[in-house]
Amino acid sequence: MSHLSGKTAIVTGSSAGIGKGIAEHFASQGANVVVNSRSQERAEAAAAEIADETDGEAIPVAADVTDEDAMSALVETTVERFGALDVMVNNAGITTIGPAETFDVDEFRRIVDVNLTGTFVGSKVAGTQFIDQGEGGAILNISSLMSTRGLHRRAPYCSSKAGVNNLTRTLAVEWAEHDVHVNALAPGYIWTEITDQTQGSAGYTDDDIRDRTPLGRFGTVEEMAECAEFLTSTRNFVTGEVLYADGGWKAYAWGAGDQ
Repeated sequence: MSHLSGKTAIVTGSSAGIGKGIAEHFASQGANVVVNSRSQERAEAAAAEIADETDGEAIPVAADVTDEDAMSALVETTVERFGALDVMVNNAGITTIGPAETFDVDEFRRIVDVNLTGTFVGSKVAGTQFIDQGEGGAILNISSLMSTRGLHRRAPYCSSKAGVNNLTRTLAVEWAEHDVHVNALAPGYIWTEITDQTQGSAGYTDDDIRDRTPLGRFGTVEEMAECAEFLTSTRNFVTGEVLYADGGWKAYAWGAGDQ
């Protein structure tokens, strides 16, 4: 039986992509899932699909991850509905591509605010709830392979995700005494419904990714969800870790300077 059975999890930014895949997988393992988006309409649509396809319960709650009051209300709604919170997945993130020398500073701040500050806010409200409950809990922050690599025209994204990694380590150390486990998942190139769109703006092809990845393919949303299940367990003595699920990209010395 999965450790998620009977547990309650919030997954931010879960109306599509990796976040939705994690929410759907958690629900399939018997978890109560709170689907989050800035748009209530998108959250409702995703929650309905997840409820139809799994045996778990999924409810939609809209909130902006950078708004502490809204995120506190998200946790309160969750606890009122299900009685407790057990898992927080900070998945919501954004990116914009552009050369650093002309990149708009306000846009840089916006990306860092969502990706890094939003992860802190989600962790803070969840951590506070876990400490109050007195039974521990799990926080999973979604980072990126690019948290440890420089990539052309990705200054704010790479920087914000590097910050997520060290935030993860710091919170894991600080909250260990409360049995709150904090880990990060750093996906490589994962196939989602927006992959074609992001590739077009970045100027790389499917073959570019396959050639650079030792496993020779994109990862899948389902594979990331399996990783998320492991990293949100409090029974495995793992905390403060960043798991790179990248098909061997980070380990590949021959191609390290190609990107």
